[in-house]
Amino acid sequence: MPSAKGLVPEHHPRFIGTYWGAVSTTFCAEIVESADAYLFAGPIFNDYSSVGYSLLLKREKAVIVQPDRVVVGSGPAFGCIVMSEFLAKLAGRLDRNTTAYDNYRRIFVPDREPLNGKPGEPLRVNVLFKHIRGMLSGDTAVIAETGDSWFNCQKLRLPEGCGYEFQMQYGSIGWSVGATLGYAQAAKDKRVIACIGDGSFQMTAQDVSTMLRCGQRSIIFLINNGGYTIEVEIHDGPYNVIKNWDYTGLIDAIHNSDGSCWTKKVRTEEELKEAIATATGDKKDCLCFIEVIVHKDDTSKELLEWGSRVSAANSRPPNPQ
Repeated sequence: MPSAKGLVPEHHPRFIGTYWGAVSTTFCAEIVESADAYLFAGPIFNDYSSVGYSLLLKREKAVIVQPDRVVVGSGPAFGCIVMSEFLAKLAGRLDRNTTAYDNYRRIFVPDREPLNGKPGEPLRVNVLFKHIRGMLSGDTAVIAETGDSWFNCQKLRLPEGCGYEFQMQYGSIGWSVGATLGYAQAAKDKRVIACIGDGSFQMTAQDVSTMLRCGQRSIIFLINNGGYTIEVEIHDGPYNVIKNWDYTGLIDAIHNSDGSCWTKKVRTEEELKEAIATATGDKKDCLCFIEVIVHKDDTSKELLEWGSRVSAANSRPPNPQ
């Protein structure tokens, strides 16, 4: 499930993707939801993780394993059971069954690349993430901020050793700036690549100051589309438009010639490619801040689907008492 992305090695030959209901990675939901039974280890089914409570799952087919209890179907529930012990015992009693994976292989069709842009054409978000995908290695880690980066980063196939952090239980925008600071400080062998929306960045921008003071070398992609795009897709209104900042100018001011920092503002694919080449080349040992200007309505298809379903769930009348 999305909150666990990065915990299962994605180079494993049996890895088929991330299950997130209607916005799962391609062909994953069809296999999960058509299965004879499903085992969930440590899930939290809230409105965000269940895509507005629209998962096509049958409770009676599920075994739900929590850290200290197991629920089989709609019951019974067994308490005082340690998850790790239960999973180890279960693995020892299961017979090998490749039916689900065989079905996945039958229906799988590789994803296509985004359409090629014309020279000078405004940069599209799917093109941005195509190039971010090419930056990943076992020496990098990805931080995905709440918002459209949730969905675009879910589609990144992580190479062996690549770190990944993501949070959705509270949907806390601004989380990723502090998370980038903390991750880079704790895992100095990895270069952090953070994908952050402009609205989220405005919540906790000052953490960049500490990144500079600590001599960190993360790459921050600031996606500037002029508002709270994820909120637009749930419930639109004038409150979702934010004051535009000169983000590179702000970082230059925080830098103030003290520390190692490089900033760049990009509007086209050509400029993006040049910026990435610089950030991974001459500026590989300093903090790099790349502001990416995109259209306010440029979102992933997954956000459009997810937003409409969450909106429908959250605007329903309250349940009768």
